[in-house]
Amino acid sequence: MPASSDTDALLSAAEARLAEAFGGPETASHVLLEWYGRHARELPWRIPPGNGERPDPYRVWLSEIMLQQTTVAVVKDYFARFLGRWPTVRDLAAAPQADVLHAWQGLGYYARARNLHRCARAVVQDHGGAFPDTEDGLRALPGIGAYTAAAVAAIAFGRTATVVDGNVERVMARMHAVETPLPAAKPVLKRLAALTTPGDRAGDYAQAVMDLGATVCTARSPQCLLCPWSAGCAAHRRGIAAGLPRRAPKKAKPVRRGIVWWIERPDGRVLLQRRPESGLLGGMMEFPGTDWTEAEPQGGPPVAVTAEREAGTVGHVFTHFRLELAVRTAKTGDSAEELGDGAAWEDPARLDRQALPTVMKKVARAALSHDNRQ
Repeated sequence: MPASSDTDALLSAAEARLAEAFGGPETASHVLLEWYGRHARELPWRIPPGNGERPDPYRVWLSEIMLQQTTVAVVKDYFARFLGRWPTVRDLAAAPQADVLHAWQGLGYYARARNLHRCARAVVQDHGGAFPDTEDGLRALPGIGAYTAAAVAAIAFGRTATVVDGNVERVMARMHAVETPLPAAKPVLKRLAALTTPGDRAGDYAQAVMDLGATVCTARSPQCLLCPWSAGCAAHRRGIAAGLPRRAPKKAKPVRRGIVWWIERPDGRVLLQRRPESGLLGGMMEFPGTDWTEAEPQGGPPVAVTAEREAGTVGHVFTHFRLELAVRTAKTGDSAEELGDGAAWEDPARLDRQALPTVMKKVARAALSHDNRQ
């Protein structure tokens, strides 16, 4: 992160440049809001700019949680399905967690789904079904961090809050030619974003900067000639916009390995078990297997099996590691009553009614493909 004196100099230079190009930070924000009035994306959770209607906090919050680590194109369908099934925060709070996890399949980062459910229950139980309308109040809820609290406070409640996501970081890094790599640059980028955050229409402004980053100031091939802020953009002036923001080199992800079993009983049903509520993929269903470790996997299936065969290997990439699972198919005569809590026998043709994470869907495809070849 830049030293304090360097940050102060950067902020002073930014204010001077905004004054030269637009007459000051406030005018720069008005320029962007005018652009947003003409070019705002139509999104199912968004109120069009300038119509005076206040967005539903539940819809804003739901969309912001879904959009973390996920694209708008993917979220649209999930958002519609969630609203169709749970149109209010009270409906979501009343739902079984297993149903929420099942509906979340494919969005990944399943801790978000668990926290989504916990947050809905906290809003109902502790706040009478109404979301807090301040950043501090929102941050006290499960699963709501600094970005989400600022976004909901600004967009849903009109609070003056500086909203900084990946799009905003990219816009600010280019606007002010910040060459400190991410993530070290995050604090100074937030301070720069605060310069142009207006005292009114903060929600529209936040969405305007995000739209600018998503549609014009894109990660690859920024369209500087279409940008309403190009006159004040330091990176554009220097011809380095496409190279910003810089990022620190990523460390190689460690590889973890495990063995997973596709175990069928005589009626053709396959064994599933529920993962612990806390931790990676918490509360999701999985096929039984060993722990995932960087050492050689150790352990065997939870029931006595016969006709065990290798069915190939599947891979999956998580945030902090890569996983390789050796898939084995087997037969057993055991019944569900002999297994512990959280175990279930499921018809392979109806696995879609279970909350299976993507990696376990890969396991199912490998096992079924192997059986078909046999």
